[in-house]
Amino acid sequence: VVEAAITVADRVGSAFSLRDVASEVGIPVMSLYSYIDSREQLLELMIDDVHAQMARIPLAGDWRSRLTAVADDNLTLFADHGWLADVESERAILGPGTLTKYEYELEAINDLELTDTDKDAALNVVLDFVKASARALAHATRERTHEDPQQWWEREGAKLAVLGIEARFPLASRIGTAAGEAQGAARDSRRAYEFGLPVILDGLAARLADHSCVSGG
Repeated sequence: VVEAAITVADRVGSAFSLRDVASEVGIPVMSLYSYIDSREQLLELMIDDVHAQMARIPLAGDWRSRLTAVADDNLTLFADHGWLADVESERAILGPGTLTKYEYELEAINDLELTDTDKDAALNVVLDFVKASARALAHATRERTHEDPQQWWEREGAKLAVLGIEARFPLASRIGTAAGEAQGAARDSRRAYEFGLPVILDGLAARLADHSCVSGG
């Protein structure tokens, strides 16, 4: 049932229904309740299952390299299971797959001079950024199936040129044009991820340096 539900969610997204799952399994929808108590319980089992089966880059190098590997692992996970990026909850799923994932990812930062609470927070900052990036990338992929971003930029850029916005919005005109020409779009979600992750890691490095100065001082 869990495998069928994952297959359905991968195909139709987070709005899948129990009726969809029952159809995939080939049983009446009410028969699902012989296996699960609710859709919420099924979703928790699905999350734990994909966490257990996710591919992982071996952790090696310094903490930045290890956290980058963790981030890239999770971006791949969200690409494979887009519905997972729609799941929001402050309640942890305490299944073996999720706990194994958490244990593994904490190894990336366990040797940092941070409290345990801050280690958890640092990991979650990275994972939340990855989730947001995964949503943006998925949305961009859907948009690009309807229109190539270069075509969009050429059309909209021509409109802006006719309007003559440089005088009224000089910064938006200059910077937006430079970014649009470089990216072939108003926004490049992949570049945003590749730019943003090192910025987050730089911030963590600065936090570690401050902590080291305070401890050493």
